[in-house]
Amino acid sequence: MTEKSKVDQKALSSTDNASRNEKGINLLLDIPLQVSVEVGRARILVRDLLQMQEGTLIELEKLAGEPLDLYVNSRLIARGEAVVVNEKFGLRLTDVVSPSERIENLGS
Repeated sequence: MTEKSKVDQKALSSTDNASRNEKGINLLLDIPLQVSVEVGRARILVRDLLQMQEGTLIELEKLAGEPLDLYVNSRLIARGEAVVVNEKFGLRLTDVVSPSERIENLGS
C-alpha cells in the first residue's frame, strides 16, 4: 500500500467516524426530557400535611430573591431568575452547570 493510499484511507475513516457520530447525536435529539424548576423545599410532618387547606402557607428553605434551580430529569442543570413572558412565567438562566459537572451528576 502506498503512502498516499494510507493517508486517503485515514482521511476516509475519519470522515466516516464523524458522520457516524453526527447520526448518533441526531438520534438523541428527539428524546423527551422532564424539565422542572424548583422554587424551594420544605420538610413537614404528615400531621401538618393533613391539616393543609386553601390559604395555608408553607415556608420554604430558600430566601426570596435567591436563584431558582432548573432540573432536567432530576439533575441540576442551571439556576436562574423568574420572569414573566406574555403573561406566563419563565426562567432566565443566570448560571449554567458546566458540561463536566453535568456528567458527574449523572452518576449521583
